[in-house]
Amino acid sequence: MANSALHSNLAQSDAPQSRMGAPSADWRKWALIGFVAVYLALVILLPALNVFVQAFNGGIAGFLATFTSRPFMNAVGLTVIVALISVPLNTIFGLSAAVAIAHKSFPGRTLLISIIDLPFSISPVVAGLMLVLLYGSRGWFGPVLEAGGIKVIFALPGMVMATIFVTMPFIAREVLPALEENGTDQEEAAHTLGASPWQTFWRVTLPSIKWSLLYGLILCNARAMGEFGAVAVVSGNISGKTQTLPLYVEDAYIQYNTQSAYAAAVLLACLAIVTLVLKHFLERNAGVHRRGH
Repeated sequence: MANSALHSNLAQSDAPQSRMGAPSADWRKWALIGFVAVYLALVILLPALNVFVQAFNGGIAGFLATFTSRPFMNAVGLTVIVALISVPLNTIFGLSAAVAIAHKSFPGRTLLISIIDLPFSISPVVAGLMLVLLYGSRGWFGPVLEAGGIKVIFALPGMVMATIFVTMPFIAREVLPALEENGTDQEEAAHTLGASPWQTFWRVTLPSIKWSLLYGLILCNARAMGEFGAVAVVSGNISGKTQTLPLYVEDAYIQYNTQSAYAAAVLLACLAIVTLVLKHFLERNAGVHRRGH
């Protein structure tokens, strides 16, 4: 009886404190939510909304006229070409690196992973400058390349190399965790049953990482088509020749052709929205796949 009375008194004495603490916790929670909402609105939502408003500020006709202009079409075509070259090359590299690193322990493994992640920490402008110092007319390999009639800087090869550099980690960093999580049991079983390394890769390894690979491809492609800094340094931003879509936006804005600049920015923003939708779809399917196993 004494113990039950003591517990009852303690519960009654704690009740007012919990009731007093709840409003304080709610206030802090809503304050944090409000701060996050205001921060996102000022940094992302309002600037993005302003792009759409300015794009249609001169009317629908002016907005649509941008998409039929020759400089814009050239910029879109060059952007697609750069992405079509750089993304498959980085896919091959990313898959090869992830497979080589995932299930093997060797000296320098951590260093190799750090080198793959290096483009994440280097400014794209610095990356472009490094390419200029190597392949420019006064660079290490520039004179040899010029003697052979090969032009890298201020041409498509330099733009592709810059894009490959900045997008290099995306495939490898998405596929590597999936390979490590899956382990080697299924691959070893395939080898035991007589499957060749290529058969094992195509029928066992690749299907098990397909969602991670597609996720990496989407991110890699979005970055390749939206890259500005590194490409601006190595391209020279020559209209109709070495001008990608992000460079077109800057050039049109500098030339006071603001509606064209905002119209091109709307296209890049739509690419970002599509990327987010596909990202959500792939993450959901990847989650269902993991729960199924």
